[in-house]
Amino acid sequence: MLEFKNFSKNYGNKKAVDNLNLSIEEGDIYAFVGHNGAGKTTTLKSAAGILPFEGGDILIDGVSILANPILCKKKIAYLPDNPDLYDFLKGIDYLNFICDIYEVDDNREELIKKYSDLFGLTGFLGNTINTYSHGMKQKLAIISSLIHKPKLLLLDEPFVGLDPESTHNLKEIMKEMTKDGCSIFFSTHILDVAEKLCNKVAVIKNGKLVIAGEMKKVLKDKTLEDVFMEKIHE
Repeated sequence: MLEFKNFSKNYGNKKAVDNLNLSIEEGDIYAFVGHNGAGKTTTLKSAAGILPFEGGDILIDGVSILANPILCKKKIAYLPDNPDLYDFLKGIDYLNFICDIYEVDDNREELIKKYSDLFGLTGFLGNTINTYSHGMKQKLAIISSLIHKPKLLLLDEPFVGLDPESTHNLKEIMKEMTKDGCSIFFSTHILDVAEKLCNKVAVIKNGKLVIAGEMKKVLKDKTLEDVFMEKIHE
C-alpha cells in the first residue's frame, strides 16, 4: 500500500532521510520510531505529498506521489503532530469542508455523528475552532482524517494531547480500519503503545533505517524500548 524506494530528502547540505527502503502492506499497523530529528516527520510529510524530495520515489497503492499526487492524496489521510485548522470556522463547517474535498456524500451526517460522539465533540461542533482546547483540536483533526475512509493513514504522534478514553477509542478504530484493508503508518514516542498495537515496526536513526520488520521478530525476547535503546546507541 505504501512503498519507499531509495527515498532521500535533503535540507540544504543535511541529509534528513538517507536512501530509505520500506514497505507498508495492506492491513498493517506499522510503527515508525526514532529520536527527535531522526527523520520521521520528514518521511511522513513526503509520503503525504507535502514535501518535495531529491531521491527515489514513494508509491501509494502502486502510484508515484511524484507522478500523480492528486490520485495518491485521494487515498490517504495525513494527521500532523500539531494540526493547523481554520480557527474562524465552526467545527461542523470544518468537517463538512473536508467531506466536500473528498466528495463524501453517502452517510456524511452519520459518519460525522459517529466519530464526534466517540471523541466527545458533538456538543462543541457549533462552536468556532478558536474556542477549542489543544486536545479538542486534535480530536477534530482526527475525525477529519477518518471521515472519508482512507486506504492509508499517515499519523504523526496521534496520541499526544488525547485523554485516556479518546486514546482507547482511536486505537480501537485503527484496529477496525485495518481489518477492512486500510494501512496505517504512524510515528510515536510511546513505545509501549506501539509494541501492543502494531504488527510491524521500523526504527530510524539520523535519517537511516536501522531495523524493520514484524514486531515479534524485531523484539524476540526484548521490549521495544530495549531494542530502540540498543539501536540508537550502536
